[in-house]
Amino acid sequence: MRNSKVTNLLFIFLLSAPFIFQVYAQNAGVEKMHQLYIDMIDTENLDHIDALYTKDASIKNSDGSMVSGLEAIKALYSATFNAGKYNIALKTIDETVLNKDYMFVSGSFVFSKIDEPKVVQSGQFVNTLKNVNGHWKILKSYRYSVTPNNAAIVDGMYKAFSVGDIPAVLGAMDENIVWNEAESNKLADGNPYIGPDAVLNGVFARLGADHEYFKLADITLHEMSNNQVLATLRYDAKFKESGKTYNAQAAHLWTLKDGKVIAFQQYVDTKKLADSEKK
Repeated sequence: MRNSKVTNLLFIFLLSAPFIFQVYAQNAGVEKMHQLYIDMIDTENLDHIDALYTKDASIKNSDGSMVSGLEAIKALYSATFNAGKYNIALKTIDETVLNKDYMFVSGSFVFSKIDEPKVVQSGQFVNTLKNVNGHWKILKSYRYSVTPNNAAIVDGMYKAFSVGDIPAVLGAMDENIVWNEAESNKLADGNPYIGPDAVLNGVFARLGADHEYFKLADITLHEMSNNQVLATLRYDAKFKESGKTYNAQAAHLWTLKDGKVIAFQQYVDTKKLADSEKK
């Protein structure tokens, strides 16, 4: 009986072994192709394109533009490399084998410019691969932008502010951010503050100098249209010079683009702030 079970298991293994080895070879081939793609970006070697794409390959970019044919794809990458040096990280999410000649591969990418760290593109891809003489090549490539979670970005900024991690707050801002304090707030004298350094010196540094403590409380985030996030909250603070505390109602309107804050507008009970500042 035992020998019969062993024989049956061996028979099942022999039947499934070709499929197992085929899947393993396909997975290994996909990872080899992805590594070659990374090497092409790192070395700016256009010769790798012949090994990566079929002659009739096509790419649909995340902006909707389409590139078709091997020579057009080479021209696309040539223009990219002429614009600067880049890094790319790829992650395979799923592989679906259609047959021995075709398969779908989906994944994610992060594409960043080395000399401009803030120039980052992230998204997902779905590639149709074709087996050409034993090598997997890209026949069709579809790239999709990943919509950033704007509320999560703003939430991260508030959390960083609460623990005094000001560099993290500034790092979430676009280099040309337009920051406006509420009218009648004394900090509005510098409106608009352009760029993170202006916000640091004109707003954050002055808040720290004027207050014994300045805390944000009861923060509620509201995801809006047009890449905007509305935060309703309260300021719990104490002025140094007057010694008075205040708890003021406030609202912040954040505008984001490509995962960075490009504009900020404050609304606050400025009378309560002014009254608390008086000795």
